[in-house]
Amino acid sequence: MHAIRVEAIGDADALKWATVDAKEPGPGEARVHVRAVGVNFIDVYQRRGWYQRPLPYTPGSEGAGVVEAVGEGVTLVAPGDRVAWSGAPGSYAETLVAPAAALVKLPDGLDFELAAASMLQGMTAHYLVHDAFPLRKESTCIVHAAAGGVGLILCQMAKRIGARVIGTVSTEEKAALARAAGATEIVFYTREDFVAAARRITEGRGVDVIYDSVGLTTFLPGLDALRQRGTMVLYGQSSGQVAPIDPQVLSAKGSLFLTRPTLAHYTATRADLEARAGAVLGAIGRGEIKIRVGARYPLEQAAEAHRALEGRGTTGKVLLTVG
Repeated sequence: MHAIRVEAIGDADALKWATVDAKEPGPGEARVHVRAVGVNFIDVYQRRGWYQRPLPYTPGSEGAGVVEAVGEGVTLVAPGDRVAWSGAPGSYAETLVAPAAALVKLPDGLDFELAAASMLQGMTAHYLVHDAFPLRKESTCIVHAAAGGVGLILCQMAKRIGARVIGTVSTEEKAALARAAGATEIVFYTREDFVAAARRITEGRGVDVIYDSVGLTTFLPGLDALRQRGTMVLYGQSSGQVAPIDPQVLSAKGSLFLTRPTLAHYTATRADLEARAGAVLGAIGRGEIKIRVGARYPLEQAAEAHRALEGRGTTGKVLLTVG
């Protein structure tokens, strides 16, 4: 079969199209014919070496496809089942062998592309607004990169709750997308300081929570946009890694709360995974949450997909498609 391989840490050119041996599923595993793959910033972080993976490796952890075979003891899925996953390493491939416990069945009528575009970003948005900082109707939040994959879903979920959303974007096109998704206020971070804007919009009080996937360029300034006892939820680092922080800074700026969550800890059990995935995929299937697929690339063009994602030239989800 074909797969994308990373032999050495580096830029997007490190992603190589290769022929590799197909594997048979072992006990507790299933082999899936991959139909669509989600491209995420964590794939970039691993390729750059920010998150360590043993070399060589096949990148990717999210996708959707059809179960071809199962190993001994597998009862959760069966050959022919349409499934999706997040957290199954090696997804940039035509065929994936994954733990059966990582797979969830797709609702009838939900296609592979929407499923692959929904798992990581949809479940991330879900735990952010329901668990990392539970939004309420009276809450005001900042969503950085509001027209990105997670950002657009976050805006929609926050709107459904009734929260006030301040979305940061860079272009008019992205602003229109964020507004349509539920952003109450738009801040063009290329034109206006988002901290000043947040203080202006909240009449000096500050926001209840910031959902920050950008990291280096937004984290420290963002602390000044929070109200007393406000919460910074740092869940990404698209602009670079955040330096260590002295906890006394949180005290001095208003007894702030800081969390650095990851999806794996919010889907740690099978029950957690099924509940969160079911909530997200069900809402998408019912049309309550809209997923925007901003770009599609054939699997062999994974390097181009990474360049587009890193260059901030995409909105919504970037997918790799498999024939």
